[in-house]
Amino acid sequence: MTIKYEFKDFPQLETERFILRKGIVGDCKDIFELYSDENVVKYLPLTSFKSVEDAMDEINWYDKIFKEQIGLRWVIEETKTKKVIGTCGYLNYEKVHNRIEIGYDLSPQYWGKGIMQEALSNIIHFAFSSMGINKIEAKIEPENKSSLRLVEKLNFCKEGVLRQHEYEKGKYVDLVILSLLKSDY
Repeated sequence: MTIKYEFKDFPQLETERFILRKGIVGDCKDIFELYSDENVVKYLPLTSFKSVEDAMDEINWYDKIFKEQIGLRWVIEETKTKKVIGTCGYLNYEKVHNRIEIGYDLSPQYWGKGIMQEALSNIIHFAFSSMGINKIEAKIEPENKSSLRLVEKLNFCKEGVLRQHEYEKGKYVDLVILSLLKSDY
């Protein structure tokens, strides 16, 4: 299988209401605001940000995973306001298996408005059509009901539970693993 996307130029995607683009230094204030919210990081393997420097480290990490060709992380910018309200993307890209893991987060004031479904639909299409991906995985804590509902709306199927799969914030956590195959897309 030929993989079309070669990790040279960061892909910019557009939805009806948003631009999905590469994170830049100018996004630090919005990224800090996003990840300093305890509600946003509740189910993430990181603690809430304490400074704008933490946001700069996050943007540098986005650059690093892109350069290493193991992931892509888009910021979600509102077209009208130019405000970054969340991020979404991929990590743990396994080229030999054409498999990748999806991740996403959104500022709480934007929850329940179909934003993440709109953004993820776009990056899912990109993975299947431009990257040659066969399987997209989602690993979600069982208590994160909203995230589970979101991926189920996007036709992800539950494969099982990875028991005490990660050690986060002083405890072991289970992760529900779900997937979307290109043949189901």
